[in-house]
Amino acid sequence: MSFFKDTFSIFKKRELAFLERNKESDSVYTFLFEKENELTWSAGQHGLFTITHKKIKNAIRPFSVASSPTENVIQITTEISDKPSEFKKALLELEKGMKIKMSGPVGSFYLKDNSPSLLIAGGIGITPFRAMVKQLEAENNGIVKQVKLLYLDSEKPYIYKDELDQTSINVTYLKSRDELYGEIDAFITSNKHNGKYFIAGSKSMVESITNHLKNNNIPKRNIKKDSFWGIH
Repeated sequence: MSFFKDTFSIFKKRELAFLERNKESDSVYTFLFEKENELTWSAGQHGLFTITHKKIKNAIRPFSVASSPTENVIQITTEISDKPSEFKKALLELEKGMKIKMSGPVGSFYLKDNSPSLLIAGGIGITPFRAMVKQLEAENNGIVKQVKLLYLDSEKPYIYKDELDQTSINVTYLKSRDELYGEIDAFITSNKHNGKYFIAGSKSMVESITNHLKNNNIPKRNIKKDSFWGIH
């Protein structure tokens, strides 16, 4: 999506009706909303979501859209701690039919071509990759063979695992940084500098992997990043 389309999209707010909430693990929840028929985006992009059913201090938060445009819902998945922010408390209060507003989706975090691509997820950073995987499966155009997903989760709930295991995407589940870097290095060796790298997870993880890739002479233009800022 071009810069101008992004700019237009971010200023257009849509009301989304809440459908249901699912608990993925002890601290991870998925929220499903109705999708307008004409709404489209590139799998991996994020939206700006606004709480409207009550007044709170910070009413707008960005979330990766975890569903693909080929699905009939808008899905977001987020971690919620025992002492959640006002925003996340408000999310938990949603009942079927209540509305939330969304601007976008926007951003450059999506697959653009058929290049060999390594998707690197840390914890809740799996959310944009769920959308990408669903899109690839729906398109079924052979690109899936060029894509590998590395999923690091030291606490090992591996959300979406059942869904991911039912796809034809090559997914490797990891529990340590050492294992992760070993897989990254193997991909670099196999694809030289032709590969594209998509990293989503905590800020520290994204920065560490980005530096590792640059130290291995991966061009900056081949690295896409999406940092997640916490679970409040």
